[in-house]
Amino acid sequence: MNIQTTTETYRYRAVLLAFIISITLWALVRLGLLIYSWNDASPSPIEIIKIFSVGFLFDLCFFAFATILPCLYITAAPNFIWRSTLNKIFVYSAFFLTIFLLIFGATAEFFFWEEFNVRFNFISVDYLIYRKEVVNNILESYPIFVIIPTLATISGLVTYKVRSVINGALAARNSFVSNCIPFAGILLIATTGGLFLTSELRDFSDNTYQKELAANGPYQFVSAFKNNELDYYQFYPSIEETTSNKIIRADLSKTTNTFLSENQHSLFRSIQRFGEEKKYNVILVTLESFTPKYLSRYGAEKDVAPNMNALISEAQFYTHLFATGTRTTRGLEALTLSIPPTPGRSIIKRIGNEKGYISLGRIFASKGYSNYFMYGGRGYFDNMNEFFAGNGYKIVDQSSVPDKEIGFENAWGMADEYLFNQVIKTADSEADAKNHFFLHVMTTSNHRPYTYPDNRVAIPSGEGRTGAVQYTDWAIGDFLKKAKQKLWFDNTIFVFVADHQASSAGREHLPVRRYRIPMWIYAPKIVKPKLVDMLSSQIDVAPTILGLLNWSYPSFFYGKDIAQMAPEEGRAFIGNYQYLGLFDGKRMAVLGPRKSIEVETIENERAVKTQKGSTDDPLVQRAISYYQNAAWAYKNKLNTDTLLSNNTSKK
Repeated sequence: MNIQTTTETYRYRAVLLAFIISITLWALVRLGLLIYSWNDASPSPIEIIKIFSVGFLFDLCFFAFATILPCLYITAAPNFIWRSTLNKIFVYSAFFLTIFLLIFGATAEFFFWEEFNVRFNFISVDYLIYRKEVVNNILESYPIFVIIPTLATISGLVTYKVRSVINGALAARNSFVSNCIPFAGILLIATTGGLFLTSELRDFSDNTYQKELAANGPYQFVSAFKNNELDYYQFYPSIEETTSNKIIRADLSKTTNTFLSENQHSLFRSIQRFGEEKKYNVILVTLESFTPKYLSRYGAEKDVAPNMNALISEAQFYTHLFATGTRTTRGLEALTLSIPPTPGRSIIKRIGNEKGYISLGRIFASKGYSNYFMYGGRGYFDNMNEFFAGNGYKIVDQSSVPDKEIGFENAWGMADEYLFNQVIKTADSEADAKNHFFLHVMTTSNHRPYTYPDNRVAIPSGEGRTGAVQYTDWAIGDFLKKAKQKLWFDNTIFVFVADHQASSAGREHLPVRRYRIPMWIYAPKIVKPKLVDMLSSQIDVAPTILGLLNWSYPSFFYGKDIAQMAPEEGRAFIGNYQYLGLFDGKRMAVLGPRKSIEVETIENERAVKTQKGSTDDPLVQRAISYYQNAAWAYKNKLNTDTLLSNNTSKK
């Protein structure tokens, strides 16, 4: 009888109840996501056991971490405070909030998985930081005013149903010593997890879906805060510096006659062209999430993107160009700095270390051009304004455009047609001033909530990505129609390239097929239409544009002019926030954050064989050389605009 009374009135019964609810809910989330992605995960019975057992360890350790402070209060609060009315209100409120956050997090995970096919990561952290855009996006994409009250009601009902357990805990008269025993257990679990729990536990499979399912979403979210930038030398395989520098300089030797620095890590070099330099204007349009599957060439219906389909035969169309990453800032980084994706966040988002580089804009500025970065949204998002303003560009974004010139906007900014109107306006202004111009444009409409002005395309606004793609295509067609009426049109090169695909998830760490993107270079009086099948990377776009202008210039670009590349030089750099890859058309070297090396055999852009790699493999050596050098150069600020200024002044 006494044992029963003691059990019913033990303070930690409330913690045990929260533990049972948390573990059960996280297991149900894991099960739901597994069922949702069953075909992609394709787990065997043993792998299912591993998914849930490893997942339980992450769940257990996160719960221990999250409850240290609450358990400290439960342990230390004197009985007269613990049994007070004020404490009762506090405990019930805390329990309700805990249940609400658990259910809200579980719901958010399903939406996040639907969009990105991963548990919480860097993207979710960004979504917390940029609250205005994200909150508006959520409000426009989901029935949030139905979801939140529903979750609150469920949380209230759960709290009410377990009130007897909470009341029993509140009635406890335990000694401090007896309270310390479970608290010590919480600390032991948290400490053990902190020391020994690593993502290596999830490496029981080569299937990325299975690894993600074994994770704990809240744990991943907190981890993303801690690891937004990874030190290459600490986490990734490296080779001797002299070997690395020799390999990369040899690989880039065809792009230059002279390396301009005695520092062997430096790729600062002179790009020499012969003949007359061209003074064409350039409008580089980065298309949000424009995936090849929406083009008829790759199986889509022709009416999805009729303007871009027609442009294939009127432009240079690049069929084997690959994005460097899975986020807009990675695409912008590659197009602007011509650099492989360094580990962690993109350089654009590394606040305090994102300015002063030799960029595509700096090169244009050195030739007397007016340069602009033009974004449909607010450029403080993802630190874009700071990056571009600090690297040779003037800024035009939603905040600088008069309200009367924005006919439609959503959470991410003005609709594409109104952005293109600003492009026309800016080009007109610079042309009237007799200035040559370079405009880098970033669209936004092909993004959830997929809303756009009415009566533009057949698919109603807000009904999905296909409609948004169709609208973006319409806006481009309208833009080119207006541009053709301008005197500056015949002297302007238009480049349309995707920032990344709409979805980047796959069974492999780096699914090659999810990185291929389309690019058009269009200028009827300048560029002859053709298909370009050279395997190439987003980092090659800047040198290719400058090649069309036949410019000589000092460079720190890692990319090459695609028009000058020999077939054997074809390669693509692709990565995400953890893994770094180099794809040569047949094989891909994948460098992992625990100094791991894998080599995949690729057929039809799918990995058919994966084996452990070695630094004796030339492909692996080449991959390490590029990523190792890029990490060193940008950490040590070797690629600065002072080099460009000094070189120009010497002339």
